[in-house]
Amino acid sequence: MPLSEYEQRVLSQMEQQLRSDPRLVSTFTTDHRYSGRRLALGALLVLAGLGMLVGGVAGSLIWLGVLGFLAMLGGVMLAISRPKGAAPRQMAPARKGGGSPAPARKHSGFMQRLEERWDRRRDQRGR
Repeated sequence: MPLSEYEQRVLSQMEQQLRSDPRLVSTFTTDHRYSGRRLALGALLVLAGLGMLVGGVAGSLIWLGVLGFLAMLGGVMLAISRPKGAAPRQMAPARKGGGSPAPARKHSGFMQRLEERWDRRRDQRGR
């Protein structure tokens, strides 16, 4: 069942408002590529922290257990963090026709192809 004109207009207005929210745009457009070196160091730190945690529990050394937990937390944070000089991927400006903005990457992924198909279908129905 297609949307009424009113529903399409409200949906379009909501889309425009969401697109102008910089925090939301940056949330959905960040590039989640992680550095292999950071992942390896983070995993190594997590394993070392786990060893310290188990050793602290086995030896009844609370300070060693807490230190192990902090090392594990630091390892996870290191593994998922972005290098200091890396900036999030930027979005191209939105088209006047109300279509979705195109990412700055040349090759499109699965989700991009789905969005393009959705936009084409929506444009064909609007005519």
